[in-house]
Amino acid sequence: MEAIHVKAVPADELIERLAEYLRENVKEVSMPEWALFVKTGPHRQRPPDRLDWWYIRAASILRKLYVKGPMGVSRLRKVYGGRKKYPMRRAHKVKAGGAIIRRILQQLEAAGLVAKTNKGRWLTPKGVSLLDRISFEIATGRKR
Repeated sequence: MEAIHVKAVPADELIERLAEYLRENVKEVSMPEWALFVKTGPHRQRPPDRLDWWYIRAASILRKLYVKGPMGVSRLRKVYGGRKKYPMRRAHKVKAGGAIIRRILQQLEAAGLVAKTNKGRWLTPKGVSLLDRISFEIATGRKR
């Protein structure tokens, strides 16, 4: 089995497949009951439309940790933030909400996919092998 890097496959397809895997196989990652009613940040006007957005965000965080290295909640808030429009002044960039990102990271730590270091959260060898396996399946056109 030749190693396929996560950057070699389309990000949207990898995130969809990884979210499906997390939803079906990892019992530690679960959407809290309040997640259906909460916005993802102050730059949003409404909650997400998709009902499985929690798993998609968890998969996206896993991919970010694989590609960008150790990251903390603050850097991830900056990544998932966006443009907030104001009625009478210019729009500004704001950070996303931290509670969602923090809870997802805690769930991924409980699942053994992420570990905490003094530089931020980092993928464990189990998490790296999971992302490598799914990216290999996407690159070769297989479905598990």
